[in-house]
Amino acid sequence: MNPILAILKENNINDEQISELFQTLTENPIAAMATIGQLGLPPEQLQQLMGQVMQNPALLKEAVVELGLDFSKVEAAKAQLQK
Repeated sequence: MNPILAILKENNINDEQISELFQTLTENPIAAMATIGQLGLPPEQLQQLMGQVMQNPALLKEAVVELGLDFSKVEAAKAQLQK
């Protein structure tokens, strides 16, 4: 299992919340950051999650694919942020 998804599941984040989070990520990465903050993860788990993403951004793609979402939307959102 993807380490990002594993951290979320370890903290009792249900599949529906995880799917919503990644759907938000594909549409609006900034909003996804706010959503992550609202999940109530303990600070050390949140730090570990963010560390995983920063050290290996490919994990996001793996998680999106594992959830059956469209990664091209993540790329489009990222391009919009860089403008």
